Amino acid sequence: MKPIAPLFARSPVRSVVVRLRRIPALPAANPTVLATLLGASLSLPMSVAHAAPEVMPSYNASQSEQVNRGAYVARQADCMGCHKEDYSGGVAVEAPMGTIYATNITPSIKYGIGNYTEQDFKNALTKGKTPTHRLYPAMPYPDYNAMSDEDISALFAYFKTVPAVDEAPEHKTQLPFPFNIRTVMLGWNIVNMPKWQARDGLNDTQKYGQYLVDNLAHCGTCHTPRNTTFGYDMNNYLSGAMLGNWHAPNITPDASSGIGNWSEADIVTYLRQGKIHQKAVASGPMNEVVYNSTRYLSDKDLSAIASYLKAVPAITTEDTVQPVNSAALPSEHSPNMTFDLLAQMDYLKQANAQAKSPGESLYLNQCASCHGVNGYGQPDAGYAPIVGISSLRRDNPAPVINVVAHGIQQVPNTRPRMPGFKDELSAEEMAQVVNYVRTTFGGLSNSDVSADDINGHLNRGDSAPFLIKNAGWLAVLGIIAGLIVLVLLIRWLFRRRA
Repeated sequence: MKPIAPLFARSPVRSVVVRLRRIPALPAANPTVLATLLGASLSLPMSVAHAAPEVMPSYNASQSEQVNRGAYVARQADCMGCHKEDYSGGVAVEAPMGTIYATNITPSIKYGIGNYTEQDFKNALTKGKTPTHRLYPAMPYPDYNAMSDEDISALFAYFKTVPAVDEAPEHKTQLPFPFNIRTVMLGWNIVNMPKWQARDGLNDTQKYGQYLVDNLAHCGTCHTPRNTTFGYDMNNYLSGAMLGNWHAPNITPDASSGIGNWSEADIVTYLRQGKIHQKAVASGPMNEVVYNSTRYLSDKDLSAIASYLKAVPAITTEDTVQPVNSAALPSEHSPNMTFDLLAQMDYLKQANAQAKSPGESLYLNQCASCHGVNGYGQPDAGYAPIVGISSLRRDNPAPVINVVAHGIQQVPNTRPRMPGFKDELSAEEMAQVVNYVRTTFGGLSNSDVSADDINGHLNRGDSAPFLIKNAGWLAVLGIIAGLIVLVLLIRWLFRRRA
């Protein structure tokens, strides 16, 4: 176990300086950041998150209405999440069968989709079939399968106008046998292609919301558990799933394990700003979705998504979220402290001197310079408040363990990045931090995460279904069995003829 004493010996001032060194530089033009760093006490709003949609960088007034419509569809579908902002590809998608790299989808003739007809484009989007090969469902064609022809035409028109990137991504997808045989996807499609149908009893807003959730925004890709062949478990649609170390939570309107306690306004706020006060903060893959896609969506779109998510069948899972216990949460020390670095340092020094547990001392030394002694963060500078958020109130501590161990890599480079502590703290120390934040800022009556729990999460084995995990030798056995059957059939035919 790593000794704890040296951590306690750090001065709060040094802790703040060290933490500030660990984040990338922020834009000097941002007055809120300057105020925070210089210790000024200014009367600025507590949040700079936009209440209205962001202006899309891909909008071009000189282009046709259809092209600009296509640029918006690209945001709805989060194309840049895998293909990058310039659509040159190369983003790695970790799947149980191996790493899949997104391709170049610019109008490059040699490396992109410059030779595609609109029908080729539609086939790729809805069937996973390009003119030369089959796609893996890391490209969410099972969801895009129900895209409207109008949206597909607009998206194709837009992609014809983006600058061509005449180079291939640095990495190429190379999966092990039998997944390297792309025709295998034909069978996968037959078994697993969802049959999208409009739910009964929905109003027009909810019907549009279903189209966005089920198809364009492909929410089920992350939030739906998988079956033995790695297709959707449609009986548990949107009820939550693991994505490597990350957990995509239940987003059905179940009150105990889903978002049943969220209002439609809460859902809109979360998708627009990536946070809801004392409820949730977008992190990991969801942070990327907010940054690349949902913050650009119209009020109409976000309201439709919210209305539909409140109308889907509620599914109760074991991953219960405890209700917010406001009485057990710490109060904010001083709103002005957000902008006063010297006051933060003094308060942190006092808190350190009065720490009552190893977990509190670790939090104060490792986390408080960003998230605050009382957990209210520095929202204007991008340091998230963590008081009352749902990940701290879950019975399953995995989301908190993951953030403490691996940190959060924010998408925009101008945002502070939370470091992971798996190489800096021992498993016992991380457990102490997890227990402290869950009880102090989550309001739980107790938390008993152990070092074994931390190690178990960090060393979690491959959770792929049996058929996926053992596909190689099963395919070999199948080939051998097929050859034996063929030999027996030929032998029988010869005997019959004789």
